[in-house]
Amino acid sequence: MLDDSRWGEDPRDRDDNSRDLSRGSRGGSDPRDRERVDPRDVFMEHVNLPRGLEREHVHYHGHDYTLRGSETRTLTTVGAFRAVPSSDLRDSYDQPLDPRHGELWHLRDSGLVQTVRLDRDHTVVTLTKEGRDLLESRRSDEDSRDRQAFYAGVPKPRELKHDAELYRAYTEEAERLRDEGANIHRIVLENDLKREYQEFLQKRNRDRDDSDGRPDRDPLEIEDWAREHDLPCEDQGHVQFPDVRIEYDIDGRDHTLDVEVMTPHYRGAHGAAKSGSGFRLYFTAHAGRGRSGGRTPSVIEELL
Repeated sequence: MLDDSRWGEDPRDRDDNSRDLSRGSRGGSDPRDRERVDPRDVFMEHVNLPRGLEREHVHYHGHDYTLRGSETRTLTTVGAFRAVPSSDLRDSYDQPLDPRHGELWHLRDSGLVQTVRLDRDHTVVTLTKEGRDLLESRRSDEDSRDRQAFYAGVPKPRELKHDAELYRAYTEEAERLRDEGANIHRIVLENDLKREYQEFLQKRNRDRDDSDGRPDRDPLEIEDWAREHDLPCEDQGHVQFPDVRIEYDIDGRDHTLDVEVMTPHYRGAHGAAKSGSGFRLYFTAHAGRGRSGGRTPSVIEELL
């Protein structure tokens, strides 16, 4: 159920000397040419929106929004992952966001995000269509091969608890990659990888009146496609897709890291296939609980 309650403004919204989120220019250049950024700030690099401490006016389609850097970070992070627990987001004070006041209240009141309750104590944040449209209108990566996709809403509510863990898995892996000298470009979600796969399967059926809609790719063609996209493929032409792919470079050489969130419902052949995929596996006992809420600590390990 959507939580659409409105609360009063938080006094913390007043500008002060809190942490500056500005990191060079506001986009328009290749991420490889910039100073390495905090993994939480990577997605800001794809849009031309405010980066500093003070709120600035942003005009779009007759609307006048006021945003500052930490709110741009929230919008782009939520848009990239589709749904992020509010407890995992941070404001300009580097404190968890609260839907009842402060910056998250400001974004909700502006019509850019909405909140969805997982349970009595936990809430996730998603973009509204208006929020996604704002990001799309301010892109700095329109023609880049590292173009970051942004999403609005929750298409599969039953998968929300699982999807809410993706950002936590990302931050854990992204911090490790940054320590190794990586520059992270973007993330790609499972649905986008699958969409590209379906386009490959159906390419020969396009504009054919006699097509029955079934793909006519043989297993060898599928294996070649999977190999080109660095994805595991079983003998019968079944491709494995990760929950999230992290694209990055180290010393100018491109790499990808595929991460799978393993929740308690992964059993039998499905769980075995994921364990044998070579993906980095992020184990969690209960998706949706914040680290400070008694959640069983996550474990990331690579099964070889």
